[in-house]
Amino acid sequence: MSGWAAILVDMAWWSDLVDEEPDFAERVRARFAVRKHGTMATLRRDGSPRISGTEFQFEDGDLRLGGMPGALKALDLRRDPRVALHCPTEDTPEDDPSSWGGDAKIAGIAHELPAPEDGSHRFRIELTEAVLTRVGQPADHLVIESWHPGRGLRSQRRH
Repeated sequence: MSGWAAILVDMAWWSDLVDEEPDFAERVRARFAVRKHGTMATLRRDGSPRISGTEFQFEDGDLRLGGMPGALKALDLRRDPRVALHCPTEDTPEDDPSSWGGDAKIAGIAHELPAPEDGSHRFRIELTEAVLTRVGQPADHLVIESWHPGRGLRSQRRH
């Protein structure tokens, strides 16, 4: 094995995370559903990062995303399928920081699906990591929960 594939050990589908950690998976999915558009990072041909807006779909046990025909982000994923996803963001309520729903990120590998009739791009994401960050109670620290296939769910506090 060579290149980027050599550094990846364990991967899982969204349905695997749901089966293993249903509460955590639901909290991550809920963060991705707070608004329509989130952010994704891909790698350009020269290896530099590209940040793009995108929509996420959690359907049939999968995490999917798409792009318009010829979208640069889709061409990036065809060339190098590594991807990082960030949920739509919301500001932490100043009067009650611990009521903030948190911030979710997912990293993984994009697998292209057959194109629909309109020629748009569709990808199914295989997960290498899911992270949820929120304000703890009392609101003097962050709680960072991370799930990795084969390693499971871990939680840490950061002051």
